[in-house]
Amino acid sequence: MPARPAMSGTVYGVILNDICTVQRMGQSLDDAPYKGAPKAPVLYIKPAGTRVPGGSMVSLPEGAAAVEVGATVGLVMGQAAARLSVETALEAVAGVVLAADLSLPHASYYRPAVREKCFDGALPLGPVQPLSDLASLSLTTRIDGVVVEERSLADLLRDPARLLADVTGFMTLAEGDVLLVGVSYMAPQAVAGSRVSIDAGALGTLEFSIAGAQA
Repeated sequence: MPARPAMSGTVYGVILNDICTVQRMGQSLDDAPYKGAPKAPVLYIKPAGTRVPGGSMVSLPEGAAAVEVGATVGLVMGQAAARLSVETALEAVAGVVLAADLSLPHASYYRPAVREKCFDGALPLGPVQPLSDLASLSLTTRIDGVVVEERSLADLLRDPARLLADVTGFMTLAEGDVLLVGVSYMAPQAVAGSRVSIDAGALGTLEFSIAGAQA
């Protein structure tokens, strides 16, 4: 059995934090109900029940036929952090973790996607690794051996230091909390029986599979 991820605390995700997502949404961000791009990080929580280690088999909720695979990286906090500055924010980070932020397909970000993002097993995680230069990191997602997405974290609108500074400007992150730096809008989809791998170079490879719907 794969080891559990070596982290504790709450996992927070963030949406609309990459250039490609904003470009894909285009004019819709200016229309109702959004009426403009967000002026601060838009966060959501991945509850404890979503976390599973690499090598797991993830069961889709009843009635779900597919799941979006959002390749991303999490910042693991090594200390409580509030009102960090951009210049020193990364000093509060103990390490980083490769993650697959799984979501049931949904078109709107206006209402919290609790059912879509918080089902059991919706966050496969790799082991915590030393902090590295995330701006140069590329994530390659394969489904059944086929490359379905390649993204560079250089496309983040708020880089890790800026994201930490902005988030801790209005809330405290505790030691052991994890802040995911963001996923692509309408990420590639896996279906029942799919084998998924995410390669992140020095951070290694995260692998898992998708089972059929729960009985």
